[in-house]
Amino acid sequence: MKTVNIIKTLVLLAVLVGIRSEVSSQSRYFDERYIYTQTHLNPTLINPGAYGYEMDHSILLNYRNKWSGIDGAPNTLTLGYNGSVGNRLGLGLNIMSDKFGQLETFKGGVGLSYTIVSDRNQIGFGLAAEYIKHGLAGLGNATPGDPIINQALEGAEYFDATFGLYGVYLGRLTYGLVLPSAISSRISDDNISGNSDRQLGVILQAGYKVDVHHDITMTPSLVMKKLNNVPTHIDLNLTFGFLEDKLIGGVNYTIGADKRIGFLIGTKIEMLNFYYSYNGTSHRIQDYNNGSHELTLGVHFGGKKAMEKPVEM
Repeated sequence: MKTVNIIKTLVLLAVLVGIRSEVSSQSRYFDERYIYTQTHLNPTLINPGAYGYEMDHSILLNYRNKWSGIDGAPNTLTLGYNGSVGNRLGLGLNIMSDKFGQLETFKGGVGLSYTIVSDRNQIGFGLAAEYIKHGLAGLGNATPGDPIINQALEGAEYFDATFGLYGVYLGRLTYGLVLPSAISSRISDDNISGNSDRQLGVILQAGYKVDVHHDITMTPSLVMKKLNNVPTHIDLNLTFGFLEDKLIGGVNYTIGADKRIGFLIGTKIEMLNFYYSYNGTSHRIQDYNNGSHELTLGVHFGGKKAMEKPVEM
């Protein structure tokens, strides 16, 4: 019962902090967590509560090219590490670089998670500190010497704190809650992004793994994102695993925002994970590009069978 009360208190505090940040924080260009489409497979990309949840160490490289074939289309590269560094303690590191035309975004984050394990449930609570910088990579067609352009070239810098919760129930049901940038403060002295208040963001994750046939599994899942300066949208995913996930395939559809539809293929072979996904959109811009591509390569090492000293929940 004490553990349950602690969990309720932590969640309540995180919500209260996030509500307070809605009044006091600074507006950003956008929340970069909208970029990824493979977060149902790699929750550590957005959720610090998932750090160390697999009880091993992993290095992840993610690349996404949106609207390929268009000059200046968004390109995003993310490098991350997460692992179990102690009894029920996880560590996560992420570095992201995103370029969209002349706009560049850099993000670096470090976070810790604490995982509680019982016979039925495994749940992690994470907190990440993040540094974000938005700015221009060059003048483009702008007039040199313009004071606004000069400020944008210097960039706008922020410090954020993000809370995350991630759990696995009976080894089949996965669930997560993220309060992105629950605390946000601009640390650069500029007026690029304005001083407008922002709304509290939230990400919800859920999925359930079903045995369809011998060596075949099916996992329907969803990721709902309500983020700053990004239209609210829901990623619906249906993923199939064959031969103990040595071969993975799936389809996905996004309600809202880009209205994406696409497919996923991947494999897990011993220490290596590889995923590729393709997405198109029903918007008219699809007539002028070759779709969006996302690649993820993961390397796992130093795993443990289970965390020590389970805690009753």
